[in-house]
Amino acid sequence: MNTIISKDGTRIAYDRAGHGPALILVAGAFSYRKFPGQLQLANLLSEQFTVYNYDRRGRGDSGDTQPYAIEREIEDLQTLIDEAGGSAYVYGLSSGAVLALQAAASGVSMKKLVLHEPPFVVDTAGYVPPKDFAKQVKELIAADRRADAINYFMTKGMGAPSFVVGMMRIIPGVWSRLMAVAHTLPYDAALLDGYNEGNPLPAKQWSGVAMPTLVLEGTESPISLRHGAQALVQVLPNARLLSQKGLGHTKKLDAKRISKELIAFFANKN
Repeated sequence: MNTIISKDGTRIAYDRAGHGPALILVAGAFSYRKFPGQLQLANLLSEQFTVYNYDRRGRGDSGDTQPYAIEREIEDLQTLIDEAGGSAYVYGLSSGAVLALQAAASGVSMKKLVLHEPPFVVDTAGYVPPKDFAKQVKELIAADRRADAINYFMTKGMGAPSFVVGMMRIIPGVWSRLMAVAHTLPYDAALLDGYNEGNPLPAKQWSGVAMPTLVLEGTESPISLRHGAQALVQVLPNARLLSQKGLGHTKKLDAKRISKELIAFFANKN
């Protein structure tokens, strides 16, 4: 394990593996650097890149200076990129994709960017979370109701059936991992606030994100995720969409399938 100190003094933990150009992985909700899917993806990518797999603040071995602000998470990513040499490839998954996108729009230096199913809800074709979703998640965590927050985030935020949460409670190791990072769910909810209410994406919000960008979506994914990915490509100036079976993220990550596409995109000099 390695550590860096972010701009506000927060310690950020990361693992570095492999050789080649720097590639930073930005995890989504519930995930952290030792999460099985994240770890498998990092190991596969380390065959071609120097992979920086880090714990977002509040998770794993990273600190959690309060109060939380999206700007602090952007500073964390900037500090890690500085540690990697000043510029890097960046891959963001789910809410981590939203964080990576916001960081790119803020001027964080990235060579190329992959956004994997950012959970934007741009119409009412699929599930639409409650308008007070972020507020409710924050209040549940403030009341130390972690299990309720997990259930609410998955069912009301992600549209998962209640039985899915029940199954996770009985799978060895799964529920304890979710509980360990549940207090960071308000951070993910804050990243999505205003972008998951069934409204079109703001056309000029990310007009400055000019680096080559690949947006991934799985054909097996919920329609809301697919529509969000498709809409995002339309508002980014230099993006293309890759839509294929096996690229979804709402079930088990197909790390081999995903790593293949990341390697092809990042290694292409165009």
